[in-house]
Amino acid sequence: MLARKTGKTSRALHLYEELGLLQPATRTEGGFRLYGADEIARVYWISKLQDMGFSLPQIQSLLGSVAASATAPEAMQGVRELFRAKLDETRKQVTRLLQLERDLAESLAYLEGCRVCSEPAAPEICSSCASDRRGDEPTPSLVAGIHRGPRRAAEADAEGDAPAGQHERTEHP
Repeated sequence: MLARKTGKTSRALHLYEELGLLQPATRTEGGFRLYGADEIARVYWISKLQDMGFSLPQIQSLLGSVAASATAPEAMQGVRELFRAKLDETRKQVTRLLQLERDLAESLAYLEGCRVCSEPAAPEICSSCASDRRGDEPTPSLVAGIHRGPRRAAEADAEGDAPAGQHERTEHP
């Protein structure tokens, strides 16, 4: 029943029990586990922490630290520090994802021009389109990297040859 309500497998719930993360409210005479609202909330809490990137052993350690603390303020100080570090990590990840979103949007906009390309060029040069309609528009790095050797593209990015993740286009005969 708890598995259905929370979307977790019975095996996952048993693992939570084995790790001390979850305890059934009671057991029937037949040994079946019975869970209440608190246990449902605990499973959702575990899921949320996992979504944030915490492993089950880390969650287990967090609960152990809280239980071992002498006072509530001491216990919550550890939680605050852990959550603050996770927030910093999450913000950095969001920044990386936003840059990736911009790179993808820029690449898709650039690639829309390929739908109407009348150049009889071979696909090898598409990543550095020489079409007059492109003007001075630089080739986005996600597009330019398609036909560059992986080592050469990585070196160009590492050396800063491409401003803001872009590569200058080159003309091909």
